[in-house]
Amino acid sequence: MGGGSSRAALRAVLAYNIRQCRHRLGLSQEQLGDLAGLHRTYVGAVERGERNLTVDNIEKIARALQVTPDVLLAETSGGVDGTPTSPKRTNLR
Repeated sequence: MGGGSSRAALRAVLAYNIRQCRHRLGLSQEQLGDLAGLHRTYVGAVERGERNLTVDNIEKIARALQVTPDVLLAETSGGVDGTPTSPKRTNLR
């Protein structure tokens, strides 16, 4: 049951989509953290792809970003407007 690189790729997609949604709403990491009930440093680590989120935290972040969790996990969602994601071309910091 390998797939370590696919998990890392999905984490990068999730990180990219969270950042894109947050930017579209004009939120800082601190504001997103407050809305989701998470610490701002945790949000930053998530956006850099450094944290392996629980389903509960994905749901909290999605709710704070006013999207469904599947939007954050979809490779082709780009967050909220349907543009393709490209986490490989994006600096996740």
